[in-house]
Amino acid sequence: MAEYQGRQVELNKPFRTPEASKKFAVYVRDQDSGRVKIVRFGQKGMSIKRQNDARRRSFMARMGAVLDKVKGQKNLSPAYWSIRAWEKDFKI
Repeated sequence: MAEYQGRQVELNKPFRTPEASKKFAVYVRDQDSGRVKIVRFGQKGMSIKRQNDARRRSFMARMGAVLDKVKGQKNLSPAYWSIRAWEKDFKI
């Protein structure tokens, strides 16, 4: 647990964002500053079809190169969390 804007939040556990511009969000601690930040990811209105192996392979092929370009702390990147969300056993 950590504090974000005066309330207790759970770190590294994605949740749905009903009123934000993105579909999911996650609280992450920045290793450089020590502060808790919110990372939003996923397009509203789109479904994740991770049960389909061909779609998952295609998504991973596209996003792998994007994640390689991220400098610094990977889990502060929306690409990192999008890739995690497409894993078979990932709970959202």
